[in-house]
Amino acid sequence: MKRQPMRTIVIQLALLVATALFGSASAQDSTRTLSGAQVLELVRKYHPVARQARIHVDKAQADLLVARGGFDPVLGAYVARKRFGGVEYYDRASPEIVIPTWYGIEVYSGIDNYTGERLDPTMSKGQSSFIGASIPLGKDLLMDKRRANLKQARIFTSMAETEQRLYINDLLMDAMEAYWGWVSSYNLYQVMRTAVAINVERMEFVRKAFGNGERAAIDTVEALSQLQSFQYQETQYRMQFRNAGLALSSFLWTESGAPYNLPETISPPAAWDDPHMLKDMELDLNALLTIVENSHPALRVYDYKLRALDVEKKLKFQELLPKADFRYNHLSKGYNAFSGISESAFLGNNYQYGFKFEIPLRLSAGRGEYRKAGLKIMETRLDLAQKQLDLQLKIRQYHNEYAILKEQISLQTMNYANYQKLLEAEQTRLNNGESSLFLVNSRENKVLEAQQKLIELKAKFFKTAYAVQWTAGLLN
Repeated sequence: MKRQPMRTIVIQLALLVATALFGSASAQDSTRTLSGAQVLELVRKYHPVARQARIHVDKAQADLLVARGGFDPVLGAYVARKRFGGVEYYDRASPEIVIPTWYGIEVYSGIDNYTGERLDPTMSKGQSSFIGASIPLGKDLLMDKRRANLKQARIFTSMAETEQRLYINDLLMDAMEAYWGWVSSYNLYQVMRTAVAINVERMEFVRKAFGNGERAAIDTVEALSQLQSFQYQETQYRMQFRNAGLALSSFLWTESGAPYNLPETISPPAAWDDPHMLKDMELDLNALLTIVENSHPALRVYDYKLRALDVEKKLKFQELLPKADFRYNHLSKGYNAFSGISESAFLGNNYQYGFKFEIPLRLSAGRGEYRKAGLKIMETRLDLAQKQLDLQLKIRQYHNEYAILKEQISLQTMNYANYQKLLEAEQTRLNNGESSLFLVNSRENKVLEAQQKLIELKAKFFKTAYAVQWTAGLLN
């Protein structure tokens, strides 16, 4: 069928886009083939889920910045004035800076300027300054909310990076399932196209032979029935190939964030079934089990959860302690807060201190929160143990399937070769007048069934190899 110019332009544009996306050493191959490695690279770079995973890490880092803000120095000031009935009671200006420290101690310094006719007797009139510290002696001494938030934010940042690996691992496995489904459907379609082309030639040959009186009329019916059966199957495989291409297209995105529709002109590499492609994969069962135990992102996420819960438990323990805070100020005349520090003893002169103590008599809330924190840790450890077992069973199952498929491919390859020999022998007998077209067609059907089965087995073999990597958390 003659193609319209617009159709030609669309195909050319599609090939140009494919060239940019699927570049390789050969310009011709880059516009025609798509390998599994190229799909993985495209998904890692441009798929929205992969980008969202990176955003998830950025959000965790932003939360870490928020938690660090709890230790930022704080500059404040209090300004007040009271005038009533023509009398200026007081005029106060008190700027202050507070510096939190890691161990719950707050260091602060400030100046005061009190003037007026009716000041509080406890206030020092005129200019004065102070430097001091607030020290928790019970609750919040070993852990407080600021330290807990910062520790957990650091843990959650590492956990977000691990979760990113987990998301990418799952995403790439989904992409590989779509890719190998596409590879399988393409090759099955090509096999049937070839079979149709062969049977078209055979049909013409039988018709000519019938016209020359060399074949019976029933042979033309036999040849036509075989051809029509193959043509029907060809349409089925063409539909499967197009749908598989659509499924694979859902994983292919451009750098600008636009979805990319894979054209039918793109095909798998000719050497799609070369086992050499698996040379860089870890496929030893014992090594895989060790990798799962030591570095699988799903298990590492549980480790981070336990670490965060341990911080929470330490914080909740503080609720069981009495609140005992000691506050001490060294006072100075004028605005130099450090003047006279060396001359005055700690509690000798020019000082102010306070001590505050409180404790709930039953500690009901503290005991409840601490118990709940312990139960969360227990629950998470049970989930971790179950996840470890699930991963070990999965990797053994996929590895068993991988090993069996390798054996089945070897057997099916020999089976396919044997059917080919039988077809060739039957064709020779037909040429010698010792067989019938029916038997040749039967042999041909067996060859096609064996070839199709072999293609399906090989595609499933490679998909299972990737599934083994996915179960071990290595697809990232």
